[in-house]
Amino acid sequence: MEDVLEVYTRPYDPERPQVCVDEVSKQLVADITPPVPMQPGQPAREDYEYERCGTANLFMICEPLAGRRHVKVTDRRTSADFALVLRDLSDVHYPQAKKIVLVMDNLNTHKLSVLYQVFPPAEARRILERFEVHHTPKHASWLNMAECELSVLSRQCLDQRIDSSSRLTEEVGCWERQRNAQQVRVDWRFTTANARIKLQRLYPLLSPTNTIETDH
Repeated sequence: MEDVLEVYTRPYDPERPQVCVDEVSKQLVADITPPVPMQPGQPAREDYEYERCGTANLFMICEPLAGRRHVKVTDRRTSADFALVLRDLSDVHYPQAKKIVLVMDNLNTHKLSVLYQVFPPAEARRILERFEVHHTPKHASWLNMAECELSVLSRQCLDQRIDSSSRLTEEVGCWERQRNAQQVRVDWRFTTANARIKLQRLYPLLSPTNTIETDH
């Protein structure tokens, strides 16, 4: 936890962009009965019945200090899909960066080793060396600022019936362009000092006999 919080205190550096990555599934559903559009004095209405059309996965890539984000829609959430996201980060989104400081949770597919499952060893190693990785602790994915962006995306864009991956891509693309144009940043204020007070119960209890004095 303190490792991730230290990353968030670093100043903006375009040569070492801080990037957070997370993902979420979206149930695709279609209307069985056409919805009734809004009319004067009458809100829009839709029938409670719907048709399931499968699911899609959304990768959220956000750079909080720069106010940028990108959402990639995929049919699945496999190791191969994540490896392609890593390559996009390296070669498409931040090709000029000396090192990409990447924050992500401990999902079993969120490992740089997945690159070797998709790319030849030399290519996998090239991409791998572009990253400095910081994992959030288990059960503490709330430390990943990409979750903040996914929460906003869910409220502003995904809270509707979407019946296909193509329409989902179109909807999130519109949301992404508008939010990037506004350069909305995440104002992260939870620090290590806060954690040592508010989450004191999570720290080991040290007995006086085990405490080592240090000179300051």
